[in-house]
Amino acid sequence: MIFLVSMDRIVTGTDGVRNRPPGCSSSAHRWRESFSCGLIGRTELKSPGWQNKQGSRIMQKVLDMRWRIALMLCGITTINYLDRQALSVAAPVLMEEFSISNTQYGLIGSAFLFAYAVGQLLTGPLIDRLGTKKGFNLAVVIWSIAGILHVFGRGLWSFFSLRILLGLGEAANFPAALKGVAEWFPRAERSMAVGILTVGPGLGSVLAPPLLGTLIYYWGWQSAFIVPGVLGFIWVWWWRRMYHLPEAHPRLSRRELDLIVAGQEESAADAAPGRLIDFLRYREIWGLMLSRFVSDGAFYFFVFWLPAYLASERGFNIIEIGLFAWIPFLAADLGSLAGGWAGQNLMRRGMSLDRARKWVIWVGALMVPLALPAATTDSPALAIALIAGAMFAIQVKASSLFALPADLFPARDVATVWGLYGAVGSFGGMAFNALVGWTIDHYSYLPVFFAVAVMHIVSAVLINLLVPRIEMLGTAREKATV
Repeated sequence: MIFLVSMDRIVTGTDGVRNRPPGCSSSAHRWRESFSCGLIGRTELKSPGWQNKQGSRIMQKVLDMRWRIALMLCGITTINYLDRQALSVAAPVLMEEFSISNTQYGLIGSAFLFAYAVGQLLTGPLIDRLGTKKGFNLAVVIWSIAGILHVFGRGLWSFFSLRILLGLGEAANFPAALKGVAEWFPRAERSMAVGILTVGPGLGSVLAPPLLGTLIYYWGWQSAFIVPGVLGFIWVWWWRRMYHLPEAHPRLSRRELDLIVAGQEESAADAAPGRLIDFLRYREIWGLMLSRFVSDGAFYFFVFWLPAYLASERGFNIIEIGLFAWIPFLAADLGSLAGGWAGQNLMRRGMSLDRARKWVIWVGALMVPLALPAATTDSPALAIALIAGAMFAIQVKASSLFALPADLFPARDVATVWGLYGAVGSFGGMAFNALVGWTIDHYSYLPVFFAVAVMHIVSAVLINLLVPRIEMLGTAREKATV
């Protein structure tokens, strides 16, 4: 499958007439004109140095430290998903070798999600106290060791136990990453930063089938768990050298520091993080938790079950899974970037934070039902394309939904809030995936795809009802109770 994207931008002046440098023929083909006349963007070409200035501005944005931090967070989230996807890619081999049924495989997946949920409750407050840098160091070491230990798995209960250990370690990823976004990004840029961060799940899932499938084919299923664990240790070395708070970063320019500080909420930087029980007094927290509880299972279904679905329902072997199972996750990455870009640009065009976030959430939610026809079509290619469309939509929605803890609470509390918010989502995903295995064994995949189609619409409704206005809580208005 080839994705071809073409963009043709036309330069106009203030009077609406196309501008051309002297010597450019109006009858020339537009594509040739755009190259020979230097028609780039919507800015008139005024001097030979214009393109260099534009390039310098683009490079400056790429080189700004906060965007490097976003790429680092995307990198570790990619590794995080490589670790957890190892079991999914190896599932057809493991289920045959160790006689694991669909119901048992569903229980193994639920063990991970249960531990992941409990882990977020524990690691959120811990990261708010340890700080982003130390918290990430500890978490990545734990989950990398847990991933490598899967080579000793020999059946249902050994893999069940190992997934619990992996889930406890990986639970810290998003609380720490979102805290990093809150520390490093002004509010107007957070949806784009979260969009980059949420490329990680899709990118890890894109890389997992071909990379881990190849490792399994040539070196056995154990290698699929070892390689991601080693990558985690390499990232920790990089992270320890690169990450500091903005005000303490040795390579951050004064210009960028001023931009970050000016665009963040006002809060007491030295105030102690809140307690979990304190946040439950906010109606908005209940909205966040319930919206994740009813929708997280859809994404986890594709993460855990897509290789098994392609093997059992579409007749794919391990090589074919490696060749095609990455496509929906590439679409998820594009959805993350599209949603992040849309949220940022809506705000730049004057839309309020509240309207921009909810607009993106609803656009994504209304596209997820694309998944439903995938269960009934006879064409494997069309099924993969429809699943890809649903994954694109899920991540469009996630780019704004995942930014809400940083929109509603100051940076000092973001990891704790995310821990609570993410934990409930993982409990929902755990319950849904346990039901998936039972449903497949007793019925088929069709009821599962139907549930996936409606879950995100219910989630968006809950956000509208329980988060009536997205704004910094505790400063803009009084706490609301349920």
